[in-house]
Amino acid sequence: MKDIVIAGAGVMGRLLAWQLARDGHRVRVIDPAADAADPRAAAFTAAGMLSPLAEREQAGDEVAALGWRSLQLWPAIAEALGRPDLVRTEGSLLLAHAADRGAAERVLARLGEGPERLNRECLQMLEPMLAPQLRAWWLPGEGQVLPRELLVALVAQARDVDWCWGRAARHVQPHAVMLDDGERLDADLVIDTRGLGARPEVPALRGVRGEILWLHAPGVQLRRPVRLLHPRHRVYLVPRPGDQIVVGASEIETEDRSPVSLRTAVELMAAAQSVLPALAEARILHLETNLRPALPDHLPLRVHEPGLLRINGLFRHGWLLAPALAEEALRHA
Repeated sequence: MKDIVIAGAGVMGRLLAWQLARDGHRVRVIDPAADAADPRAAAFTAAGMLSPLAEREQAGDEVAALGWRSLQLWPAIAEALGRPDLVRTEGSLLLAHAADRGAAERVLARLGEGPERLNRECLQMLEPMLAPQLRAWWLPGEGQVLPRELLVALVAQARDVDWCWGRAARHVQPHAVMLDDGERLDADLVIDTRGLGARPEVPALRGVRGEILWLHAPGVQLRRPVRLLHPRHRVYLVPRPGDQIVVGASEIETEDRSPVSLRTAVELMAAAQSVLPALAEARILHLETNLRPALPDHLPLRVHEPGLLRINGLFRHGWLLAPALAEEALRHA
């Protein structure tokens, strides 16, 4: 049994804490959030799409391979948490308007042979409320998680973990964490999953702003995540329980945490209604922003040295990559 301190309680930190505690280690987690439901972690402001094939367009083969592995791992994790309903793998759809055919074909060429072209009848069978004139491609095997519920469940089921909320790690080094109040925590192993909080120790980190909106749409049926291929946007719509749909796609190179801009809100809502016309009568529940930790190459950072593991820079792929990266990290624990 090892004494392990984890700095950072996003999806990566919580997943590692839960798994390490199950393996019999003594685990403490340090995070500045007030409690397990405090939404300041970027993982809370996420659609939870598990789309390794779709992400190949911009992220490349490494992210896709890790994503496919995570897709294999997530159902077993949810089952072990007693919440198999938090993970669905019923595929996803890529959509395009006829006027954007050229842009769509360029994206599909980068994705390779995975997407399957659907005719109008097949599209209507899968998702009858989507606009029938859309061009559509089926991405089998992809899916989604419910981020907020999973984040809370990971803490609730890790009963043997010492969750130290409201405390921030100021400096992380092999075998030790210095807290912002000057206290030093020694450990056999320190795991740094602080995201942007890891600067300046990971100086190349930057925050990339993401903006999403939540809609309440009673009677509007959408079973699986869909992405609209557009010359300027990759707008996604993701169904949630309670007649809710999450709409997002913005990716802005700024660390501004201010509320959602008018331009983003208008563009996202217009694109969403063009895909799902029945959303015209949906109600806007709320809009969210957050910063995703990213590195210049948009690939995850993994540093393994005696007494210290660092995992960072998950960008917009936190939920897609976390189980595979946790599995990899546990080999070094």
